[in-house]
Amino acid sequence: MSSNKVEVENNGVNHNVSLNRSEVKLTESTKSQSLNTLSLTLSSSNKSSRTKKFTDTPDIVCLSHLRWNFVYQRPQHLLSRCAQGKRVFFIEEPIFSQEPLGRLNVSQDNSGVVVVVPHLLEGLSQEAINADLQVLIDGLFVEHDINKYICWYYTPMAIAWTGHLQPEAVIYDCMDELSAFKGASPTLKNYEAELFRRADLVFTGGQSLYESKVNQHPSVYAFPSSVDVAHFGQGRTLKEEPADQANIPHPRLGFFGVIDERMDIELLAGIAEARPNWHLVIIGPVVKIDPATLPQHENIHYLGGKDYKDLPAYLAGWDLAMLPFARNESTRFISPTKTPEYLAAGKPVVSTSIQDVIRPYGDLKLVRIADITEEFIAAAEQAMQQDTSASGWLSRVDAFLEQISWDRTWGSMMQLIESAIATTHDATVNGNGTNGKSHISTDIPEAPSIITREFLFDYLVVGAGFSGSVLAERLARNSGKKILVVDKRNHIGGNAYDHYDDHGILVHKYGPHIFHTNSREVFEYLSQFTPWRAYEHHVLASVDGQLLPIPINLDTINKLYGMNLNSFQAEEFFQSVAEPREDIRTSEDVVISKVGQVLYEKFFKNYTHKQWGLDPSELDKTVIARIPTRTNRDSRYFTDSYQAMPLYGFTRMFEKMLNHPNIKVMLNTDYREIQKGIPCREIVYTGPVDEFFDYRYGKLPYRSLDFKHETHHTPVFQSAPVINYPNEQLYTRVTEFKYLTGQEHSKTSIVYEFPKAEGDPYYPVPRPENQEIYKQYKVLADQKPGVHFVGRLATYKYLNMDHCVAQALATYKQIAVKA
Repeated sequence: MSSNKVEVENNGVNHNVSLNRSEVKLTESTKSQSLNTLSLTLSSSNKSSRTKKFTDTPDIVCLSHLRWNFVYQRPQHLLSRCAQGKRVFFIEEPIFSQEPLGRLNVSQDNSGVVVVVPHLLEGLSQEAINADLQVLIDGLFVEHDINKYICWYYTPMAIAWTGHLQPEAVIYDCMDELSAFKGASPTLKNYEAELFRRADLVFTGGQSLYESKVNQHPSVYAFPSSVDVAHFGQGRTLKEEPADQANIPHPRLGFFGVIDERMDIELLAGIAEARPNWHLVIIGPVVKIDPATLPQHENIHYLGGKDYKDLPAYLAGWDLAMLPFARNESTRFISPTKTPEYLAAGKPVVSTSIQDVIRPYGDLKLVRIADITEEFIAAAEQAMQQDTSASGWLSRVDAFLEQISWDRTWGSMMQLIESAIATTHDATVNGNGTNGKSHISTDIPEAPSIITREFLFDYLVVGAGFSGSVLAERLARNSGKKILVVDKRNHIGGNAYDHYDDHGILVHKYGPHIFHTNSREVFEYLSQFTPWRAYEHHVLASVDGQLLPIPINLDTINKLYGMNLNSFQAEEFFQSVAEPREDIRTSEDVVISKVGQVLYEKFFKNYTHKQWGLDPSELDKTVIARIPTRTNRDSRYFTDSYQAMPLYGFTRMFEKMLNHPNIKVMLNTDYREIQKGIPCREIVYTGPVDEFFDYRYGKLPYRSLDFKHETHHTPVFQSAPVINYPNEQLYTRVTEFKYLTGQEHSKTSIVYEFPKAEGDPYYPVPRPENQEIYKQYKVLADQKPGVHFVGRLATYKYLNMDHCVAQALATYKQIAVKA
């Protein structure tokens, strides 16, 4: 077969789209003797209008195993957002029929996505199918002038007929472990291995899947299920019932999604039989299983598939939302999109023990977990009674959902894609790539073994703490830069360094470091280098001979004063003792205006004076403003969406972060001693900014700490991870590390903290005169070419660990853009 005529027909796919007639001539060597005439249903008018709009940006060519118009899920959320700024072609797997002509049906969705559906003659061999698809896709590229593009894979199987393409970048959005699904091709794993070899970036649809794939590619990023809060939030307010649900009695337990081998059919039947007055509403198409195998009871209502836009109306009428998944190979790595969608509608949720529901939803007490019928029913009863707005559950749900929008997810993905394209382009321009060679078939580049440039390293990173290590990792892994990391200390990890003491107990050398953040980006970034142990921090304060919860909450007041107030009475109590101040300038103003003079002196005044060496009336309001006062019994020290500890410790996490062939680390080293002998193009500086400029405007004040570590021959030393001592003791707090690490040991280690004025700099002192000095150094820093000042000491800010990571990631993005 020397040529194929590609005809254009007047057909659409599930849309009333008017398609124009045109012809495309192709030349193709004989790949399939069964391929006679291939016809494409193409929309020339749509093509021309969208080409004009997005001339300078790469198109997205998506290869998917899913139907665009089947269930609205991850690909639809992401690619419809992508279509706002790029042309997007969504190419589905072929449909087979008795029609003798191979053809493509092409239509434009309302979102702007161009949906491409191949139609092939049934009975073809796999080799013939791949050959036909390649010719059809080549015709599509010609007809739509697809020349500059990104290949976005959902199915590795498409490698078989797209290996000849030459994209700007290759993205593998691995949303499921497809090889574990019913009917999966035995060759899928081989194709996935090939896709890993070719991909520039790999995204995973959940944390478990990330952990499964992270060692198969150098650039794997977890993007768990996100949510359109505004859309599903309608489920909290809609009153009008859909007709097919309106007459179903309450209580209603609902589920929407694909009904397949992942559904726990026995659990559904068990719930229906044990609670005949409960009604199970099941929404979604039945695929890959025989509908006759589904349990049939009067209180189970199968309503079929529904349009995405109608789902909030169904949710609004439920009393509880369910995730009744079986525990099998096909559910091992799933991250159900419906979890945050249910929560956005304000519905209590019970799920079986799916790992990506347990983490984070179960760990954060947002979703209840149960597997067997009796436990599931008990959890459902508790959820319907207790997971309400009045209990505080809904406010915690909303705080979490703020961090996981599809808009945010797509924005993060695009930043990574643009960086990957820029890196590939730089490699080609600098001679590390080959112009005109298909990037899709290029091996992952290795670090050069011979240095042939003027500088031994691209970047000298001063300091191996969070800020320096994050930037070193990003610059090495994402930008291919050669990095030298130096640190004065004899270890990496900065102040977060932990180690096993002489008794084999994991301790934090520089006092307790508790990870917590509201930033999904920060949490997902660090998750590349460590699994997590769920941990919520609790602190007690030793006041008047009692150990009381801090921050001050309902229990604190009741125990301190021997009262029995409820939340409403506690609010009235705080109002009665508070001493409002018009001008809130100092830390003293903040506390007294909230809780009055007595509680201020018992809990805050002396502790703050010991910590900072200054009276709270001399400290900026920001020092204490972040400590809340609560009228409920929430005793958590932090309320962030993500609260966890690195499972194997902070140091192990840093080791993995810095484990890259482009990164070299020198310890016990002052950067000034090696700066001339080891030339580096630019510097990332995380040390004290005043020291960098030889104290030109004087020393910036810092507070330091002394630590007294002790090991005790008892499993437990104290009744909380940290106990604060706000009054007569010289130390401020005592930490018992086993609470933090989860380690089991017959002994226990603690540390006392003694604040002091001199020593290693830990905390910038927040006073106006100090900020004025820093501003002078900031002017010098801004004028210093080739030096990036990052971190707590270099920017003279009191930053938590997550803030340091976020600042470093933002700095990397700025460097990458400039590059």
